Amino acid sequence: MNRNILILRPQPGADETANQARNMGLKPVVAPLFAVRPLAWSAPDPAGFDAVMLTSANAARHAGTALTPYLGLPCYAVGEATAAAARETGFRDIRIGTEDGRALLELMAARNVETALHFCGRDRLEPGHPGLAVMPIPVYAAEAVQGLPAEAETALIERALALVHSPRAAALFGRLVGGRRAGIDIAAISTATAEAAGAGWRSVAVAPRPRGQALLELAAKLCQTAWQ
Repeated sequence: MNRNILILRPQPGADETANQARNMGLKPVVAPLFAVRPLAWSAPDPAGFDAVMLTSANAARHAGTALTPYLGLPCYAVGEATAAAARETGFRDIRIGTEDGRALLELMAARNVETALHFCGRDRLEPGHPGLAVMPIPVYAAEAVQGLPAEAETALIERALALVHSPRAAALFGRLVGGRRAGIDIAAISTATAEAAGAGWRSVAVAPRPRGQALLELAAKLCQTAWQ
């Protein structure tokens, strides 16, 4: 597995993915497309809500001590990484969804949640559910870079496999590489992410599940087979 894996997600998730990649025998190149910063925010009385919804670990990391009044509510989190960040923040009752935000809403509805606070990013997809009233509270912003980092440019010259973790990152990566996409291979975390990347890539592969570990397993498989 001598091919570089280009990791474009923001920190600290980028370094976490890089460490996992190294443990799998992959060669990561970390070049985030976004810089995450906290936002000032306020939210209503927690007594008016049945649960907290987290679809990103960044929300738990960047919301700060203002989350304290909500720590007694059940916290529904997408994936183990988000659940771990929620646990570090102080949430005690954490229920983990194994797929995406839409599946998490289904889980919440099945457990009779009617109202929820969604601590989230400023730029996001907002899935809806007919049986749930969800109030989004942006607590962080992911600011896009204006050009590809030097590490990314070097990796692409060497034909690195680019890992794309979100539809927003896919769309930005496509704009930044412009007419060079015909020479670039990407691995996307979901079908929605692959669709956001658009057409014209040398090859596109999609992880079987929208989880970071599944994306890395796909990358390892690709490095072992057709793209060596």
